[in-house]
Amino acid sequence: MENVVLIIHLILALGLIGVVLLQRSEGGGLGMGGGGGGGAMSSRSAGTALGKLTWGFAIAFIGTSIFLTIMAAQNSADSSVLDRLGIEAPQSPAAPALPGAGDLTLPGIGGNTGTDDSAPLSLPRAD
Repeated sequence: MENVVLIIHLILALGLIGVVLLQRSEGGGLGMGGGGGGGAMSSRSAGTALGKLTWGFAIAFIGTSIFLTIMAAQNSADSSVLDRLGIEAPQSPAAPALPGAGDLTLPGIGGNTGTDDSAPLSLPRAD
């Protein structure tokens, strides 16, 4: 069902582009061409067949957009991206215990002359 609506949506998008490109430019927008506001602009211009077709395509395009959005929201409400990939989401662990001040070591630096690299570092005292 969703694929059918998606194909209709794409056809509507291409049709809307085509109908808009077929319409005659009247020079009213952004001050381009056409000169002053005389003659070319009329209140009946929106009532032409191409104008009505443009409105029809636009309304149908918005309708299929809303339908596809609702379908996508319903499909993704029960699962996450990780579920679809088959990856198990990590559980949030409890707060890790911080080491005490005496447990901090810097392996293999300075005054450590022993073979144990995990021994605490002894720094010279500045007197």
